[in-house]
Amino acid sequence: MDYHKELIIILDFGSQYTQLIARKVRELGVYCEIYPHNIEIGQIRSFSPKGIILSGGPRSVTEKGAPVCDRAVFGLGVPVLGICYGLQLIASIYSGRVDRSLKREYGKAHIAVDTNDRLLDGIRSGDIVWMSHQDKILKMPKGFVTLAHTENSQHAVIRDREGKIYGVQFHPEVHHTRKGKRILKNFLYKICMVKGLFSPRSFVELATEKIRDEVGDQHVVCALSGGVDSSVVAMLIHKAIGNRLHSVFVNNGVLRKNEEREVLKAFKGRLHMNLKYVDAEDLFLRSLKGVKDPERKRKIIGTLFIRIFEKEAKGIGNARYLAQGTLYPDVIESISSKGPSATIKSHHNVGGLPKRMRLKLLEPLRELFKDEVRIVGKELGLPDNIVYRQPFPGPGLAIRIIGDVTKERLNLLKDADSIIRDEVERNGRFKHIWQSFAILIPVKTVGVMGDERTYANVIALRIVESEDAMTADWARIPPETLDITARRIINEVPGVNRVVYDISSKPPSTIEWE
Repeated sequence: MDYHKELIIILDFGSQYTQLIARKVRELGVYCEIYPHNIEIGQIRSFSPKGIILSGGPRSVTEKGAPVCDRAVFGLGVPVLGICYGLQLIASIYSGRVDRSLKREYGKAHIAVDTNDRLLDGIRSGDIVWMSHQDKILKMPKGFVTLAHTENSQHAVIRDREGKIYGVQFHPEVHHTRKGKRILKNFLYKICMVKGLFSPRSFVELATEKIRDEVGDQHVVCALSGGVDSSVVAMLIHKAIGNRLHSVFVNNGVLRKNEEREVLKAFKGRLHMNLKYVDAEDLFLRSLKGVKDPERKRKIIGTLFIRIFEKEAKGIGNARYLAQGTLYPDVIESISSKGPSATIKSHHNVGGLPKRMRLKLLEPLRELFKDEVRIVGKELGLPDNIVYRQPFPGPGLAIRIIGDVTKERLNLLKDADSIIRDEVERNGRFKHIWQSFAILIPVKTVGVMGDERTYANVIALRIVESEDAMTADWARIPPETLDITARRIINEVPGVNRVVYDISSKPPSTIEWE
């Protein structure tokens, strides 16, 4: 069945947790989409949503110019759930009074249930909820009742008398609210009355059907990097149209050790995909000779890639579509440009290609978050080493070599990086790690190996945890893992006598060094 028929709309008032709300709703098997708070009511009506969630936000409803949605949202006859700012907005619209509290409420609080209700099924007095607010309801809105309170919030959960409009002062979407997912599930299944049609399998079935309908008997070209997004795109389109998908894998010479073999083995050997391999390593390395500036490296690699891919795509004379791995956060960035959120990371795919090549864009993953892409990849039968592959920059190892990119320095870094992949990336204990890699520093240090003095290279290890790469913290890897990794690099990689660990976070640092 089409999961779009059970759409939940999330109106974004600028909360840092808006995407988290969407991810929790989807984890519960319900499809949802995020829109700016000021979306036109006619557009909302055209979607025929099953329910609407109002996000939190950093503003106060008492401020001049505070964001509001169209009041007609509450007249659509579908359930509405306001979270934090959303609750305060509901109270303000329905003639309640919201003002600054004498005591701010941030962090853990204990809920006390006053009235049993479908929204609070399974919730008990004393359960932990997570607060983040300074304003609170001082006078209840007309026609509403209080369902629960906390020590500092008399009206922590409210509901209108008809049972259609709800508000919670806390954040059920964050993991600190222990039973927050239960509250969201109650809203979706007991109040919005959805059945839960959204799943990786339902997505694959609907997406392949859409691809067949859109592409017809035409051909599609896809730049395959071996990364998660391009791999899942290629696999999905291959499932839909078979060998009318023409994937192009360009070896730019700055891939990780044996990566070209792994990609060819997976897609051409195991998955029998129509894949063209272009070995351009020598061309890229010649073009990078003597270049030290990281931005010049990026531009050289990007320009060369476009030129090579464009040439290969033109050789496929009957291709009419260009497949890209656009994800839902990219879509949110474009539709929320007039909204209040300033925390969503922008993303750029193969810059300039669609316009220059006059191909129609095919973006089958534009409804999905990154974690959902991985689940779909598993559903499609992609191997774990691709599904759980860490993000890898387009310029590859060229920006992890500080200074000149020479064949000798590249091979040294590939060997060191391969050891990190063995000890961290391929280790099931560390699936929570966002990225783990080596950097070759243009510094040599004194060391002792055997009875001889050495003067050799330094390798820096960068291992971080993150949700979306917008912020990141250095990973507290067990000392024994760091010890084994450092010892292996020094013992197995000629020309290295020192390994250091980067313990800076983003911000103020970046994940990559260049």
